[in-house]
Amino acid sequence: MGTHSAARFALLIVGIGAVSSACTADSTVAGHGGSSITPAPSISTVTPTQVVSGCQVTVPTPVPSSEPWRSSLFGSSVAYGNGQLWVGGLASSGVIQFEAAESGWKLGWWRSVPGRLSITGRRLDDAASPLRASVPDGYGDSGFQASGVYFPTPGCWEITGTIGTASLTFVTFVNA
Repeated sequence: MGTHSAARFALLIVGIGAVSSACTADSTVAGHGGSSITPAPSISTVTPTQVVSGCQVTVPTPVPSSEPWRSSLFGSSVAYGNGQLWVGGLASSGVIQFEAAESGWKLGWWRSVPGRLSITGRRLDDAASPLRASVPDGYGDSGFQASGVYFPTPGCWEITGTIGTASLTFVTFVNA
């Protein structure tokens, strides 16, 4: 397992049982300049999770009403964030229903840091091709960014959005 994968896996394990701090933990991750990401003071560092078919999924919550950009984020009522990045449009239970040979899901992102968003994902519970992501141009350097992710198989998926040294990771279960 590479340094980056091992660090993400270790952070995911921290939350088993009750809660996870995987996305806001203070850790050094290879490929991210050795810096850590600290959430804004108003953002809780506890990630609500639940186990679905053996998968520790991230449970989304509404973006706090104190965030002035809340209405600009697609899916802000079922979102997850760390103060630098937010993702909206998650499945309310952490479970996406797999409907086709390759199932796609629309995600909205809010970028408080400037730069180009990249999205990666991998299946945690079995071998699979990585997910594909579409991050279209035309949304500027910060603020709202539309995206789509495409899962090649059902299962437990870890998805990470990255801009420079800022990243946000969440886990979802894609149900067949």
